[in-house]
Amino acid sequence: MLRSRKPAANKVKLERSPAKPPSRDVLTQYSAGVVGMGLMGTSISACLLAAGHSLHCVETDAARRRSARARLLKLLTHAVAEGAMRENPSTLIGRVAISADIADLKSAEIVVESTVEDIALKRQVINEIEKAVSAQALIGSNTSAIPVTDLQSGAKHPERILGLHWAEPAHITRFMEIICGQQTTMANARRAMRLARGWGKEPSLLRKDIRGFIANRIMYAMLREAFYLVEAGFASIADVDRSLRNDMGYWITFAGPFRFMDLTGIPAYAEVMKDLLPDLNCATGVPALMRKVADSGACGVSNAKGFYPYTPQQARQWEKLFIEFNYKIRELADRFPEDIGDIPRSSRKN
Repeated sequence: MLRSRKPAANKVKLERSPAKPPSRDVLTQYSAGVVGMGLMGTSISACLLAAGHSLHCVETDAARRRSARARLLKLLTHAVAEGAMRENPSTLIGRVAISADIADLKSAEIVVESTVEDIALKRQVINEIEKAVSAQALIGSNTSAIPVTDLQSGAKHPERILGLHWAEPAHITRFMEIICGQQTTMANARRAMRLARGWGKEPSLLRKDIRGFIANRIMYAMLREAFYLVEAGFASIADVDRSLRNDMGYWITFAGPFRFMDLTGIPAYAEVMKDLLPDLNCATGVPALMRKVADSGACGVSNAKGFYPYTPQQARQWEKLFIEFNYKIRELADRFPEDIGDIPRSSRKN
C-alpha cells in the first residue's frame, strides 16, 4: 500500500535547502516510483526503499514482475549482511507495490524511468508517466548518454524532467549525475540534488546538457586509448587493466583528476600535456577489437564470455567479488567524503 502524499511543507523544505539532505522522516513521507525492473531498476528500487521512500514499481514483463519482489529482498538482505543497512528487509519490502500499469504511479512525487537506452521508448514512457503524476512531480530518466533535452521534446512539463545517471549497483555506490535539459529549472535540479543526498549519493550537477555527461565522456576517452594500446601492440588487455588498477585504482576513489593534480603537483601535468595530448588516439570509429568481441555474442560475466575467458563458475565468482568489492570500497569511501579536507580535524567523526 503506497503512503498518501506528504504535506506541502515537506516539499518546500526539499526545495529551499539544497545543501542539506532531507531527513529519513521526510523521505518516508515522500512517495517514489520506478518504471522498469531490470538489473538497474531493481538496484535503484533497493536504494529508494533503503532511503525510506514508499515505492511503486512498474514492470510490463510478467516474468520479471513476478520475480521483482524476491530480487529486491535479496539485495536488501545482502545489504544488511554487509552492514550497509540496519532496517529489517521484510519491513522495507512492505513499503513497495509492483504492477504493470503506469497509471498506478499517481501518488509518486518522483519517478525514475529505467528502461532500455532507446530514445523513442524513453519518450513514450515519460509521456505515460506525465499522464499519471501531478504537474509538480519530478521525472528522472536513468540514461547513460541520451541528451536530456531530447527526452524533454513533446513533454507537457519539460521543466521537471532531468537525467538521473546511476552507477550499478545503484544501492551501494555513491555516484550520481543529475543532468539538466535545456528546459529543466534550477529549482527542480536543486530538489533532485537534495533527494540524491538523502539516497546516500554525492551527486554531481550538469547545468548544461551534453551527450555522455561527465563520467561516461571521460571513461570512453580512456577506453578509446586502452583499445588503441592493445590493437597497436603496445600492451595486452591484462597489462592495460593491471596498470590502471594499480595506479588510477589507488587514488580515484579519494580524489578526482583536478584534486589529484592539486595533491601531486600541477606544473608537471602542464609540461606532460604539451607532448602527450597531441599523441593520444582520436579515432571516431568503434575499435576493431570491440566489434569483434561484441559480434561474437560476448556479454561479459553474465554469459561467461568476454575479453577474458571464463568458466561458468569463474563468471559467478567474479560477479560475487564485484559486489563484495563495491561494499568494501563504499565503506572506505565513506571514511573520506568529498569535503573531508575542508573539515577541521578536531570536528571529524571519522
